[in-house]
Amino acid sequence: MDRSRHDNRSDQWHKRSGAKRSRAARWRSVPRRLIFVTVAAAGALAALTAMRHSDSLHQISLQNVAVAKPGPITGVASVIDGDTIEIHGQRIRFNGIDAPEGKQYCDDAKGFEYPCGRRSAEALDGFLATSRPVQCTFVTWDRYHRFVGDCRRADGASVAAWMVEHGQALDWPRYSNGVYAKQQAKAEAAKVGLWVGRFEAPWDWRASHADGAALASQPLGIVSRKLVAQSGYSCEPRRTCKQISSCDEAQWYLQNCSWGGKLDRDGDGVACETLC
Repeated sequence: MDRSRHDNRSDQWHKRSGAKRSRAARWRSVPRRLIFVTVAAAGALAALTAMRHSDSLHQISLQNVAVAKPGPITGVASVIDGDTIEIHGQRIRFNGIDAPEGKQYCDDAKGFEYPCGRRSAEALDGFLATSRPVQCTFVTWDRYHRFVGDCRRADGASVAAWMVEHGQALDWPRYSNGVYAKQQAKAEAAKVGLWVGRFEAPWDWRASHADGAALASQPLGIVSRKLVAQSGYSCEPRRTCKQISSCDEAQWYLQNCSWGGKLDRDGDGVACETLC
């Protein structure tokens, strides 16, 4: 009985050993190149799966960022051009309209050229100065990372609608879906602003002046105001409310100097309230 068990165990051991030798022999018979290719393919598949997973996580992350819209921006605006302002260091592009560029010229009723881009900026500057501050509600970001928004004066007047209605900007159907078409028709019928003569649509002008249509780096409305030539004030050196002698002087700095916003701590459009 004991010998029989021993023989059975011995047979089983020999069978297992033979199977192992058989498998080893089969592996030795497989070409090494085939083994290498198989391992490499498996590694590539694993890497591709990881990359796809990473991409999906990246997309989810971007979607989360896109969903997080910034809140409204409120403050005293510096005019960059007829469709762009700056508040608290953030450039803001008016949604749905397009104004002449700073270097753009148009023809008046008599066919003489005039700086319509600068004229548009001046008009915007004067309009905003009447009722400060401005509040802009976010719509999207543009390719220059400007905050594109719908902006209103303190009295609730729509900035974009006013600019189009007074012929200082155009309804931009590409982005507006014709929201300001009625204001534009009214301006054209009254022959005000750009409609007094001949002009090139700003988007066409930029296309034909690609090298010179870069974004302005300094507010245009500031340097163009008549008050600059008449006041004798200067933005240099910088001043504090303690160094300013009158309300008119304080308001001039607020409206014409890049640092003027520091004189209006509560953002209500009034500088150095102890003087005003």
